Amino acid sequence: MYITCLDVEGVLVPEIWIAFSKASGIPELKKTTRDEPDYDKLMRWRLGILKEHGLGLKEIQDVIATIDPLPGAKEFLDELRSFSQVILISDTFEQFASPLMKKLGNPTLFCNTLEVKSTGEITGFRMRCEKSKLTTVKALQSIGYDTIASGDSYNDLGMIQASKSGFLFRSTNKIKADYPDIPAFEEYYDLLSAIREAMKD
Repeated sequence: MYITCLDVEGVLVPEIWIAFSKASGIPELKKTTRDEPDYDKLMRWRLGILKEHGLGLKEIQDVIATIDPLPGAKEFLDELRSFSQVILISDTFEQFASPLMKKLGNPTLFCNTLEVKSTGEITGFRMRCEKSKLTTVKALQSIGYDTIASGDSYNDLGMIQASKSGFLFRSTNKIKADYPDIPAFEEYYDLLSAIREAMKD
């Protein structure tokens, strides 16, 4: 039995922090897990910048409300869900992801949660579990599933490499060069075909 595990940002929706960086005029916030493999370090750095600029959850949610899924993402996900069980696994937070999930047809999402004061200040974050993507894939395998995984960033490599089949999707040239053994695709059609083929094994 197969289950497909997908990253969210960069694969199905634009990078939220890049969109917020543009909207807020704070270029430092463009840094993502494509640039910084240590997610804990990246998030603490982001929260420091938000505090410095007096920005909180509302400002980020206002930007997220303007974001749509990437062109073709919903159609890709609909087609994929027609022949495979699918779980989205993201290091994002439920307070960010909820409106985007509605636009994708409410797929199953495993993510994390923010710690927010009544003033709206984001004071911290709680990760669902350590190395959440890899841990989730291994848990699914422990209950009898063969996993197929795809993502674009450093924090996706664990689940990709641990899966029966794994693919990079719209990743960076550096990641693709550093991991030439992982098939890499740029178009949803090609990723769908690769997943279909993997499920024949």
